[in-house]
Amino acid sequence: MPSNPRKQIYPAREALPAARGGGPQVRLWRVRTELLLVAGLALFALTLLGAAQHGRWLPFVLLTSAISVPAATRFGRGWIAAHFWCVVSRHRIQRVCLETTMRTRTGRIPLVLWITPTSTGEKALLLTRAGISAEQFEAYAEEIAAACWARSAKVFRHRTRSQFVIVEIVRRDGAPGAASPGLDRLFGQRAWVSLRPDLEEPPDLRTELVLPQVG
Repeated sequence: MPSNPRKQIYPAREALPAARGGGPQVRLWRVRTELLLVAGLALFALTLLGAAQHGRWLPFVLLTSAISVPAATRFGRGWIAAHFWCVVSRHRIQRVCLETTMRTRTGRIPLVLWITPTSTGEKALLLTRAGISAEQFEAYAEEIAAACWARSAKVFRHRTRSQFVIVEIVRRDGAPGAASPGLDRLFGQRAWVSLRPDLEEPPDLRTELVLPQVG
C-alpha cells in the first residue's frame, strides 16, 4: 500500500524542522496534570508532618481516609485508571507529533487543550497550528493508535472551526448504556465531522451470484 501523501508535507530536499519545546506557558500547560499531582502530594506531606509535630491525628485520619476509601472501591479505581490513561494518551499524541511531520516548519506541534475519558477510551481536543490540518491527523491515525497502545484512533474535525480537532482513542468495546462524559458537551456531537466515513460493506464473495437469464 503506498504511503499517504499527506505524511510528506515537506519537499524531499528539505530537512525536517527540529522540534521546539514551546514557550514557558506551553510547557507548563503540557505538564499541568503532573504539576497538580506533585503540588497535591506536597501539600499532603506537609499537612501530615504538621499534624505529627503537634500530636494531632485527626487530619491524618481524614486525609488517609479521603485517599484510601475511593481507591478501595471499584468506581474509584476505575476513575484513577481512566485519568491515568488520559495523561498517557496526551503525552503519546504529543510524541507522535514530534516524531512525524505533524508540526510546522518552525517545529511547533498542535496543542492538546483537553483530554477526557470515554466509555471506549479517551477523547482529546487539539488546537492545530498554522500549516496543520485535521487531514494530517487522519493520515497518521494508525501511528497514533500504535503510540497510545490502543485498538484504533478516530479523527473528527469541527464543522465551522476547522482549527479544532478531536482524536478519539479506542481501547475497548463500549459498555451498554455507558455515556461519554465531558468532551461531547463542549460543542455537541453534531458539530463534529468524521474524516473516516463508514464505507459500504463489500459483498460476500463466498455466496453464489445468481444472474437473471435474458431471452
